[in-house]
Amino acid sequence: MCPVQFPAGYPHSNSLSVFDTQCAIGSIHSVFPEILSRELLLKRVSAPLFVDPATGLNDNLNGTERPVTFEIPGICPKAEVVHSLAKWKRYALHRYGFTQGTGLYTCMNAIRRDETVDNLHSIYVDQWDWEAVIPDGQRNEAYLKKTVQKIVHAICETAQRLSEQFPGVYIPSDQVSFITTQELENLYPELS
Repeated sequence: MCPVQFPAGYPHSNSLSVFDTQCAIGSIHSVFPEILSRELLLKRVSAPLFVDPATGLNDNLNGTERPVTFEIPGICPKAEVVHSLAKWKRYALHRYGFTQGTGLYTCMNAIRRDETVDNLHSIYVDQWDWEAVIPDGQRNEAYLKKTVQKIVHAICETAQRLSEQFPGVYIPSDQVSFITTQELENLYPELS
């Protein structure tokens, strides 16, 4: 087994058993998308596991990743496992005819063979992804902040519901603070 490095102070214990942890993950997988969909007016759309590289839909993130490739006899001489759905999501918004103020969410599964494995990163990716059509005149900071608050609310409501099944589950605060890059640089000039 490959060794995984954990930062100092990283918690290695879990208050839930392995079985209860899987049950909790299952609950999160059903509850969170329901709440996020309600908050952001999203509909679920199935994402591709692999794409034809000729489509240009596979986003290789920083340009150095080598996609996992394979042949689909008679259909595609070279298919690639997705790295990111960034391009595909915008394509899907258009293809499915999403209107302003609505969007999609999906569950992305991928293999990133060049990923550095640690406590936060794996070669196997299983993540939610979403994209929405921003209404005309709303491409501004206020709209972005409101969207962030809705996402935080969805996380907190999910945690609240989870704690009803599994007492002791951490419930984060729904209070959101915003800080600009310039404010961060002013606070920590030695890190610039």
